[in-house]
Amino acid sequence: MQQSPVPPEPPIYRRIADGLREAILSGALRDGDRLPGENALMAEHGIARATARQALSVLINEGLAVPKRGSGVYVRLFRPIRRHGSRRLAQRQWGQGQAIWDSDTSGRPYAVDEVEIGRETAEEEVSRVLGSSEVWVRRRRYSVDGRPVQLSVSCFPAALVEGTPITLRDTGPGGVYARLGDLGHAPAHFTEEVRARMPHPHETVQLDLPAGTPVIAIGRVAYTADGTAVEVNEMVLDAASYVLQYDFDA
Repeated sequence: MQQSPVPPEPPIYRRIADGLREAILSGALRDGDRLPGENALMAEHGIARATARQALSVLINEGLAVPKRGSGVYVRLFRPIRRHGSRRLAQRQWGQGQAIWDSDTSGRPYAVDEVEIGRETAEEEVSRVLGSSEVWVRRRRYSVDGRPVQLSVSCFPAALVEGTPITLRDTGPGGVYARLGDLGHAPAHFTEEVRARMPHPHETVQLDLPAGTPVIAIGRVAYTADGTAVEVNEMVLDAASYVLQYDFDA
């Protein structure tokens, strides 16, 4: 009876990476810990520098580690945020004074650590969708567990929200959608477009992204029950920090 061939043993750099990964996922190495450097791996395993570099590159490419120039390679272990597309935007969420981010983070600490608000001339596409040449713009950066994960730019028709809490830093319970509801323009329908791309330089800085990390770009429009667009929101998410979930019937 012919025996099945024995699979070849993985290359040494892969075995070293597997051992380091196991240490990370078991908790022996924690978020922010420095991994053994190339010199240490060379001495421990009797390998060439190129092999040690390959082993560390495996973990970097998997998003489990990040290199810091002149310092070394560090564990970057972050429990992904599960972004439930429909649940987070449900009226029962913001209509009862809860923040959308309460749905995303499930009790994890989060913060809006950068906010910029102002009245601006709308870009051509935004003006077309909202039917307004002037908009109030809210730019924010969101952090979870102390780590920046999302940039967001929301635009609203200026005449609709002028003088309302939507133009203030603190929009109150339920956020901007609850305030639109107070104005008689509650969102009743949303559309989102999702795509992946590499980050622009300023996004890399703002999100503190390791080299080679892509982002998820989401464009959302909020409509009232009569089909009037009341918000255009452009979001940029650290792709390594998110799982996107969408539930729908067949």
